[in-house]
Amino acid sequence: MEDKHPKQAERIQTSIINKVERKALVWLAKRQPRWVTSDLLTAVGVLGAFFTGLGFFLTRYDISWLWLSSVGLVINWYGDSLDGTLARVRNTQRPIYGYYLDHTVDCINEAFMFVGAGMSPLVNFNMALTAFILYLFMTINVSINAHLKSEFRLTYAKLGPTEFRMLIVLANTIILIFPSLATHTFHLFGRHVLLFDMVAIFVVVMLALIYMVTVVTNIRKYAKIDPPKY
Repeated sequence: MEDKHPKQAERIQTSIINKVERKALVWLAKRQPRWVTSDLLTAVGVLGAFFTGLGFFLTRYDISWLWLSSVGLVINWYGDSLDGTLARVRNTQRPIYGYYLDHTVDCINEAFMFVGAGMSPLVNFNMALTAFILYLFMTINVSINAHLKSEFRLTYAKLGPTEFRMLIVLANTIILIFPSLATHTFHLFGRHVLLFDMVAIFVVVMLALIYMVTVVTNIRKYAKIDPPKY
């Protein structure tokens, strides 16, 4: 793809590592060979998402396949984060085409990841799908705001996609070092819950809270911009 957002939308990026990541991406973009295009990087990101989901799925047979999931996340970050930066560095943005392709591909990427995690023995499938649905809610909300108030918010509560990738890679690494944690259970409301299920529950609760707060805040702002008529 060629760009990450409509040309008129202001990018709001307040993640913890934003400044470091942005400098790293510009550094990488300036050193890409000419045959590397934004569309090619987008395809690389999709491939990384596929490997991530596949790695999770293969843990049904061997927990050590988590290494593939982690490598997939790194590949996904490289392609998904660098494609728009490359377009801006080369001044080859295509805002309409890029915006459409980016959001379409993002949904495909997340489907690979969430469904793959749900098909693993590490995370309850219903919990993984719930997290995926909430992610889609957030994506729709971001797209609506990009259209209505020219605001493209990439992060919430100082966390963005890169931070979540890093957290998953960290969790994968811990499980690879201490495999017994993969089957360790906690008692929650009278049920046995796996460690990764606890993480998934935390993610679901956080996404739900962020979504509700965001929607209520936006409704209040839009009500002032477009007040009722009597």
